[in-house]
Parts: sequence; C-alpha cells; structure tokens
Amino acid sequence: MELFLLNAVRWLAGDQKGKIGVNTSLKELHPLLLKHGLQCKLESHLTGDVCVYCCKAYSDKEAKELQEFVAEGGGLLIGGQAWWWASQNPGRSALAAFPGNVILNHFGLSILPRTLSPGCFPVPTPEMRSYHFRKAMSEFQTVLNHGGGNLEKSSLAKLGADGAAFLQIPAQGVPAYVSLHRLLRKMLRRSGLPAVSRQNPVASDSCAATMLCLATELAHSGTDCSQLAQGLGTRTCPSSVQASEDPVTVEISGTNPGDGDSWVSTGLYLLEGQNAEISLSEAAASAGLKVQIGCHTDDLTKASKLSRAPVVTHQCCMDKTQRSVSCLWGGLLYVIVPKGSRLGPVSVTIKRAVPAPYYKLGKTSLEEWRSCVQENLAPWGELATDNIILTVPTANLRSLEDPAPLLRLWDEMLQAVSRLAAQPFPFRRPERIVADVQISAGWMHSGYPIMCHLESVKELINETAMRSSGLWGPIHELGHNQQRHGWEFPPHTTEATCNLWSVYVHEMVLGIPRARAHPALSPAEREKRIKAHLAKGAPLCDWNVWTALETYLQVRS
Repeated sequence: MELFLLNAVRWLAGDQKGKIGVNTSLKELHPLLLKHGLQCKLESHLTGDVCVYCCKAYSDKEAKELQEFVAEGGGLLIGGQAWWWASQNPGRSALAAFPGNVILNHFGLSILPRTLSPGCFPVPTPEMRSYHFRKAMSEFQTVLNHGGGNLEKSSLAKLGADGAAFLQIPAQGVPAYVSLHRLLRKMLRRSGLPAVSRQNPVASDSCAATMLCLATELAHSGTDCSQLAQGLGTRTCPSSVQASEDPVTVEISGTNPGDGDSWVSTGLYLLEGQNAEISLSEAAASAGLKVQIGCHTDDLTKASKLSRAPVVTHQCCMDKTQRSVSCLWGGLLYVIVPKGSRLGPVSVTIKRAVPAPYYKLGKTSLEEWRSCVQENLAPWGELATDNIILTVPTANLRSLEDPAPLLRLWDEMLQAVSRLAAQPFPFRRPERIVADVQISAGWMHSGYPIMCHLESVKELINETAMRSSGLWGPIHELGHNQQRHGWEFPPHTTEATCNLWSVYVHEMVLGIPRARAHPALSPAEREKRIKAHLAKGAPLCDWNVWTALETYLQVRS
C-alpha cells in the first residue's frame, strides 16, 4: 500500500505550500513520508500550518476543526473500520454515531459497518461505474411518478440498501441531505407503500422492495410515521383498534444476570404508524436501557423475495427520562436490559399503546387470560415462563383455553435442557421463540430469539401433539444455543451436538425413544449410516450431522 498512500498524500497536497501533518497515532506513516522526501511532522492535533492532515477515524474530538479545514481547501487523509464500533454499540447507528462518520458525513462520505470478503477487486470499468446514488434516486423518482425510467434491477436492489444507510445519517444542518429527505417523503406519500404479504410477495430487486427499505429508514430518521402509514397497503390491526391517551405503567425487572442483553416484555403493542411516549426515572435513564418495537428482528435484505419489509423492528436508547418512539410497521413493545444490569424493579410509563395478549405462568389467572385473549386485538401475543417466552399470532392463542399445562411442559423441557448443559435453572434470562411470516435462514434458526415460520406455531402450543409426536426442531435450536466453543469441533459438530438436546428431552421428558423421535435415528438408518461411513475409511470430512451424532450417542449409551 506504500505507493497508494504516497499518491494519496501528494494528490491531497496538490500545489499547496505547507507541511503534511501526521497524527501521533500514525507513527509508522511519518517515517514513510520522510523517506520519500515529503515535508511532514508528527502532531497530536490539527495545526494551522499544514496543507494535509493524516489521522485515524476513531475520534471525533476535532470534528468541527477538520470540517472547517477541508472546507477551506485542506487535504484530509483519514481511515478506519466501523464494524468493531458497531458490534460494541448495538442499537446505535454507525452511520450517525461512529466517530469517523461524525467527521465525514458532512463531506458526503460515510464508513459502513459492513465488511467485505478479502480478495482481489478489479479496477472499475466505465460500465461498472454507471451506478451513482443520486442519479439512481432521480431515475427511481421518474419510475414512481411516470412508470418509465431506465433503472436496472441490480441498481434498484443497491438503491434500497444505500438509501436505507443514507437515511441513518443525521440530516440536520446539511441542506443537501434535508432536501433529499423531503423529496423521499413526497415520493413515498404520493405513490403509497406496496401491500406485501405471503400471498403477495415482492422481488427484492423491485421498486416495491426499494420503497419498503426507504420508508422504514425514513420513519426511523424522524419523519412522522403516520404520514407514511396512510399509504400502507396492508394493516396488521383492525381499523377499530385505537390507542388510548391514558398512560399505562408497567413494572419490569431491571436486573439481568445473563451473558447477553435481555428483552423484557411490557404486554403492550404499538400500532403501525403511531408514536408512543415512554417515561422512566432518572436512575433508569442512566442505566443503559433501550426500547425495542417489534420482535421480528431477522433482516431479510439478502432474500430474493420478500413477504414483509426487510427490517420491521426498531431500537432506541432510553438515555432520557422521556422519549417518543415509533416504528412504521408497529410491533410489541420491549424494554431491553443490558447484561449485568442490577437496576432492580423499574416502573415504565407508556402512552398511546394498546394491550396485547400476555400470559405468565404462575401469575396470570385463567380468568384474566380468557378475558385478555378475546378482548385485546393486537395481532401478536406472548406465553411466558421464567425460562421460555413464545411469541405467536393472537389468532393462534385464541384456541388455547388454558396455557398452564402447555407452559409447565415447556418448563420441564427447559429444565432438561439446562441439566444437560450443566447450566443454572431457572435460566438467567428466558429463551425466546418468535414466529414470523419470513425468516433469514432455514426452517428455524437459533439465537436470541430463536426464529421459526408461522407453520411451526401449531407444534409450539399444542401440548397433546408435543407429548405424542415430539418437538424435534425447536429443541434442536435450543441445543444450538447451549453449544460452547470449548467442546465443539467446527464445522463437523455444528449440526450434530445440538441434537443431543433433542434426543435427551424426547427421552427424559416426553417419553419418546430416539428411534421414534426422528426418522434418521431408526436402528436400520443408524446401522446403514455406520456401515457406509466405515466402508469409506471413516473420513473426517464425512464426520458431521448424523454421523458425528452417532459417536456421541454411542458414548452416552
């Protein structure tokens, strides 16, 4: 990179007189420039006698000075990556708050938190350089207004992602950004948002998908959600459901001994296009709490078809005693308690949200359940114990007369999960399983929360079927959540050892032997698989999934 750096510094200097200022954090750059005859000096900060200043992008202490320096003709060589900052600041936008971007955003440049796979990248040809964000936005406007335009599908997909990133940059004080926000609001209100659903999916490289991406981030950037929501083609709540102006105070636990942030349910739902007002105490506002709207956290940006908008949840930091929160798509309301928090009981007052069906084992009476599941018209509800929370459509919950037997069984299964994992019980934070119309990977996937398709809801809440037929998939994902690096042999055991929990729970809790728990574990299938593996010389490359599981099952037996 030596020649590249030298060319960059010389280009920045141009015909200007003055030295090259090198920040003291770039000590290796200083002798490199000296070696090639450039006049330079190490500086702890920007000084007035330099024509080019070189620094890292990890501090914004001199943001205003650097912006003025560039505006007056100075050259700035600045670099860094934002992915680490983004990983350490969940819920905050790297485009808005990463120190380097605080400096660069005013120049029309930003460092994204994404990374590229290493490799060789060809020098762009004129054809490859044909895409430009503002040009594509102008063509997109033509398409929406007149149905014409010449915007390729590849450009549409890129425009959706780029536009969503651009809208995270604070526009205040930058006229060019403010004007583009205004233009987008006008475009989307005029055209109306597309009706997207499982019955009416849209391609990810379509105008409709680009509109969904832009509308989502435009709402997050401060645009009045109600203006955009008026154009929504589908509604998740009946039009008769109205948010009450009366504030509701909920008591939550601000203590989280787990090793990850914990979502705490409020039992309330924010209607699409609405704003909720949230209030809490001074002590709670300084404890790192966040508010999250929605539980469907899978990002579908890379999907080829969309049955919903790519991003339908929104987080914001509760660093003030009062905050207005909104999400274009609505959703269940959560307070996110950071790991290690010892805040204790917290009162949270919420205005303009509606109650959602919620049942907590040992706390909610049968009478309360039957009343709330029939009267609360929010489209999603939750069944909870201290160890597991199931988030499913309200329509499915209405068929559940008494959730207690079902949730007691879930607790039995989670106790077996913790026993095999040698983890404390009750869990430090409850596991979560969330159903969604579309997820980012597979039929189900592990994580917090575990995500599954709507088709899986029936098996999650049917106690009789669980006892008779088992529940392989969800326990498989719970097993993934228990895997630990120290005793895994990736990639061989990744999809193998998680099945130990499925086998254990089926045998110890549900009374279903492994041969009946999954077709791949019938005696005939196991024998056939073993013989085939040994006949090939037992190659390590084939030791995975069921073959690898066989090793553990034989040890356990």
